[in-house]
Order: sequence, then structure tokens, then C-alpha cells
Amino acid sequence: MKVGTLLFATENTISGPELVPELESRGLDSLFIAEHSHLPKSTDRELPRMYYEAMDPFVYLATAATVPSNVLLGTGICLIIQRDPIQTAKLVASLDVISNGRFVLGIGAGWNIEEMANHGTTDPGRRFKLMRERVEAMQAIWRDDVPEYAGEFVNFGPMDAWPKPRQKPNPPVLVGGTYPGAFNRAFRYADGWLPRSDVPDLPDHVREFNEKARGEGREDLSVTVLLLDPGQAEVYAEAGADRIIMGIPSRGADKVLPVLDNYAAIAEKVGG
Repeated sequence: MKVGTLLFATENTISGPELVPELESRGLDSLFIAEHSHLPKSTDRELPRMYYEAMDPFVYLATAATVPSNVLLGTGICLIIQRDPIQTAKLVASLDVISNGRFVLGIGAGWNIEEMANHGTTDPGRRFKLMRERVEAMQAIWRDDVPEYAGEFVNFGPMDAWPKPRQKPNPPVLVGGTYPGAFNRAFRYADGWLPRSDVPDLPDHVREFNEKARGEGREDLSVTVLLLDPGQAEVYAEAGADRIIMGIPSRGADKVLPVLDNYAAIAEKVGG
């Protein structure tokens, strides 16, 4: 099992070019960046400051991609219903080229109803179909020389759209979310599942996911768990997760590096 990290990147955060070598030197395989475009004042939830200060994940990852490395770079998660699919497809492909095929697109439909409404999704009940269509449209842009797509929410005729990603047919798409919804979406149109560990019976669902993948000849599908309790790392290793990612502080190197040292010890214990 691989061990990686998740970060809310802010202006006070360790820089990407500084962070990536520190991850690699400790045997940590990945860096995922969280996303919120903004938080409306009407948001009915108290949240840590990093939610309000989050940088655009693609900008931060572009700086990290300039460092030669084997560390995977991903979004955890990209709020795909809040982004134009044609422009996002170009962002993903560009990052995959710059990073020499190290990009992973973690996606989700979001939980903040007010935030998504500001981006035009005023009926939250339709957001999962919107997410699927946008992902399928991006996959067509990445895969096809002359892509086109016809859906309820996304429509475009034949086009030229370059660059194409280094990874073929596309960078891995991981669907964030809970069981059974995101579990099933991963099988329908993605390359893996990215659940949080604070849901009931998740280790059992990880086993179920892997069993279903084997039964359907989809051994290529992966499970990356956002682990909120590092003490459970061995539980998910035994359950068959391909990777765990754990949060690091949205702070400078003095606060981040001791946390990475702790994660390196976990990686040494459960990594493979």
C-alpha cells in the first residue's frame, strides 16, 4: 500500500517545489491538493480557516510539477461541477504533460449547496449526472483526435483540443465520496474510488470494491482512502486499499516536516 498526503494549499503553505523533494525523500508517493473556489457567507457550517484561504489546486500543482520527481500530483478533490469541462480538460492534460505523466484527477460533486449554486448548479439533485457528463466529455477530449460529446448538460461538436495527456487514454480519475454512490460511480466512468475514512464499515466496503473489481475483470480500478486517523493505516492495508493519503498542515516547513517524519514511519511499516 502506498502512503501519500493531502494539503489545503494557502499563501502561508510550504511551496510545491519545496514540498515535493521532502515527500520523495521520506518514501511518500503522492501529493493531493484540496479545492474550494470560495465560501458564501450563507454557508451553514463552521470551518477551519484553510477552507477560506485555499489556492487554486492546479496553480499550486503546476509549481510542484516543475520539480523532477516520482511523486504523483493530484486533486483531492476537484469540484468538477464548478468547472468548465473543456477548460478543465486542458488544465489536466497540460499538468500531465508538465509532470511527465504524474497527474491524478480526484473529483467530487461537492457538499456546499450555496457554493455550487454560485457556479450555476441551483438544483443539487442533478449534480451527480452533471459530474458524470463533464467527466465523460473530458475523457473524450483526452482520448480522441476529434472529440465530441452530446449530453443533457454538456454538448459540443467535433473540435481540436490539445495537448493530449501523457498517460493514455487519460490520467486516472478517482471519484470521491461515500458508499454506495461514489463506489458505483467509480465503476461506471472512472479509474478508482477515493472515500474518506470517517464513514461506517469502510474497510468492509474497500474489500467489497476489490472483490467486485476482480469479478468484473476491472483489476485496474484502485482505492485511495483519505485517512483521518493515522492509527488505522494497518486496517486499510489489510483491507486492500492501494493508497492512503493523510492531511498535512497548511503551514510552513517548520510545521509540515515533523508531520512528514511521522508519515514516513507509517509508510515504512505498511508501504509496499
